[in-house]
Order: sequence, then structure tokens, then C-alpha cells
Amino acid sequence: MIGEAELLATVPRGLYIGGVWQDGGAGTFPVIDPATGNTLVEIADATPEDGIRALDAAVAAQDAWAATPPRTRSDILRRAFDLLTERADEFALLMTLEMGKPRAEARGEVTYGGEFLRWFSEEAVRIAGRYGTNPEGTGRMIVSQRPVGPCFFITPWNFPLAMATRKIAPALAAGCTVVVKPAELTPLTTLAFAQLLQEAGLPAGVVNVVTTTRSGAVSAPIIADPRLRKLSFTGSTPVGKKLIAQAAEGVLRVSMELGGNAPFVVFDDADLDKAVDGAMLAKFRNIGQACTAANRFIVHESVAEEFADRVSARVTAMKIGRGTEEGVQIGPLIDRTAVEGTGALVQDALGKGARLLAGGSAIDGPGTFFEPTVITDVAAGSDILREEIFGPVLAIATFADEDEAVRLANDTDYGLVSYVFTRDLARGHRMIDRLETGMMGLNAGVVSNAAAPFGGVKQSGMGREGGLEGIHEYLSTKYTLIPAG
Repeated sequence: MIGEAELLATVPRGLYIGGVWQDGGAGTFPVIDPATGNTLVEIADATPEDGIRALDAAVAAQDAWAATPPRTRSDILRRAFDLLTERADEFALLMTLEMGKPRAEARGEVTYGGEFLRWFSEEAVRIAGRYGTNPEGTGRMIVSQRPVGPCFFITPWNFPLAMATRKIAPALAAGCTVVVKPAELTPLTTLAFAQLLQEAGLPAGVVNVVTTTRSGAVSAPIIADPRLRKLSFTGSTPVGKKLIAQAAEGVLRVSMELGGNAPFVVFDDADLDKAVDGAMLAKFRNIGQACTAANRFIVHESVAEEFADRVSARVTAMKIGRGTEEGVQIGPLIDRTAVEGTGALVQDALGKGARLLAGGSAIDGPGTFFEPTVITDVAAGSDILREEIFGPVLAIATFADEDEAVRLANDTDYGLVSYVFTRDLARGHRMIDRLETGMMGLNAGVVSNAAAPFGGVKQSGMGREGGLEGIHEYLSTKYTLIPAG
């Protein structure tokens, strides 16, 4: 198995523009291991001018890539999938080093992220249109699909590989070129993935990567450039709103996967074994740092005490440590700000009457760790019920009947995902109809799948990634009429 120093030595440290690795105009910046606080490596820091050069490269490559046969695009994506599968352990370790998640979870992300390459390699050859006579019989209608054009992707720090592949794979399958700006906190995985795409045979300029500490300054001129045709962002709702406003000037196609405030509803007839297992997955996967993480546990009052006791016992037994250590289940939060924010939400809830059952505190020492935490009897009006936690805190409130559960679940500006546990099939179907979210897990704590459309409603965003729907975000529809006779 490759060592940490050996692995880091293989990761590119420059900007990737037009198929060439190069220095950044603003020098370099450090990438920090959140488990230790130590610098892993220094990498190139891009300027706004570097960002425009990356867009120049994507624009220059667009026509040739759009004209590339679908089978060729498919084969490149499939080779990338095969290479990623071969190097799964290396990518997993790299994500653990820069983001902090346990290595077993990082390995799961490699599998999940790789599936977008495989899925869209298959979708690349299935882009279709239609042909037929118009209703009046006066002509033939041709409906065809064309690539949208050059795209700009802003990816988050919490899933460094999967968020890149989930955007890049459908864009390449559709025939679009790309500029990617990964998060400042976790850019190494994207750089390694760009290197892998190069090895898979992707032509120069089709994917370009700019790493920077000046996200707004680098992104703004790219978004404002009239040659750009598509913007995709995964991150917070406040930032997403600003980007949508910027994109409006150029009437850009946008995909926004924004914040979440997922309800996890446990009815009185639920299988509590499954509900507890689902809760551990939905809350503590990725150390709670996921937009799909269960945020509000809404539990029927008749089973709330038993549910709370069971999850508390599980949480108390969780192993905390650096993600590279054997058996670790909870790694560090991404930075000190995340630790402070998580602590503030817990203290606000306790100050308003909630009871602490497990954890509750930051951990002293190197790194940015917070204990996995369970609180119950969370009162209405607590910040933790309104804000996205993004940390390992399981907060429980109760309800008395189905209508109250639905009201509490929908009492948010967000609508990304919901989780419902019940043995009543009819009730489950009612929840599908009544809960205002773009996704739902019915007796399941994880919903993400490359073959399924990922996305939300309300202030959780617009557009879908993955599934049959995912490639259409990168295609425009053209209608042609051929008169009869």
C-alpha cells in the first residue's frame, strides 16, 4: 500500500490549463490536514487572469470535442472509470488526508464517484432526438440535442471526488468542455483526477482546473464572459443565490445543489432496528458534513425515548481519530470555524431546554475534532432546527400524529432530501406526496446513486445530477422543420 509521502509526491501541484500543468499567477497556498493542522503540500494559486486562460482553453477545445463521436467520448470515460477503480486506495487515502473522512468512507466515495464515470460513459451513446410528421401534415419535424457549450464548475470540499465526477462526467458525455474550480480546502483530489483524465486520453483543453484562494475574484470574470454557457455549483444557499444573480446577466444555464435541512421522521410503527441503523448512516456519514445529512430527527413521542437511548449507545461507542487509523468512524471537521459553529448550535439548543445524551464538546489537541453528539427534547425555535448543522450532532424533537410530523418536516426553506421510517406502506406513499423534498429515503438512510436524479426543491437548488436526467443539464434542444413536398 502506498505511503502518505509517496502519494503526495505524485499529485500535481499546478493549474491544469490546455493540457499543461503550470504555475499560478498568485504563487502558492498550503493544503492542510484537518486531523493534524499540518501542511500536506503547497499548490498553485490562480489569479483572475489564470481563470480566463482556462476558459480560453475550454472554448478553443469546444467545437472539436462536440464533434468527437459519442463512442469515443464514452470510451474515454470508461477508461477513466477503469483507472480510478485500479487506484481506488490511492484516491481514498488522498481524500482522507485533505478532508479528514475515515478511510473506509473515502473508499466508498471512490466507488460512488466512479459510478458517474461508468453511468455517463453509457449515456454518451444514447443521446437521442426524434423525427416525425407535424400534426398538419405539412412538414417533417426533427428534434435534436446539442452540447450546451463551455461549462464552469465550482465544487465543494466535503466530497472532493464525487462532486467532481458528478459534474464532469455528464458534461463530457454530452460534448461540453469544462473549467473546474475545486474548493480551496480540498483541491488535491481534483488535481489527481485531472491527471487521470489526461492518462485516459482526454484531449487537451476539454477539462481545465484552476485552484485558488480567491474564489470570488477568479469566478466572477469567468461567469461574466459571454463565451461561457453553463454554471454548476454545489455549496451553500447564500453563495448559490449570488452565483445565480451573476449568471443571470449572461442568461446562463445553471445547476445549483445548495443547502439542506433534512428531516428524519420515525413513526410509531417503525422498525427501530432499521431506523437506528438508518440514523447512523444519515447523520454520521462524512462526519455529518453532507448536504444530505439528516438534520432534524422528528420522532413519534411513543418511541422517542427508546430511539434516543439506542442511538446514544451507538454514538458513545464510536471511535474518533485521524481517518487513516484503523477502525476510526469519526474524523475531524474540516476547520476551526466548523467546530465553533457546531458547538454554538449545540449550546443554543441546550440553553433552550434540550437534554444532552452523548458528546457535546470540541476535543482539545491537534486537529479540528468534535465529539459525536446526541441531544433530545429540542425545542421549537432552536437554531439547530433551522440551520444546516454540518457536523456530527443528532438532534431529536417529537411529534404526536402524522399531520404534525409533516408540518414539522416541511417547516423549512430547504427541500433537498427527507428520510421516513414506517412499516405502513400507505403512509409511506402519503409521505412521498406530502414531504417537500427532491429526494426521499423510505426506510433507507442513504439515497445517493449515480443512476438516480440528485437535487432539491425550494432553496435547496435547481437542476438534477445523475440519472437519465443528468445529461440533459448539458444539452440544448433544437427543433428543425422540413416542409413537405
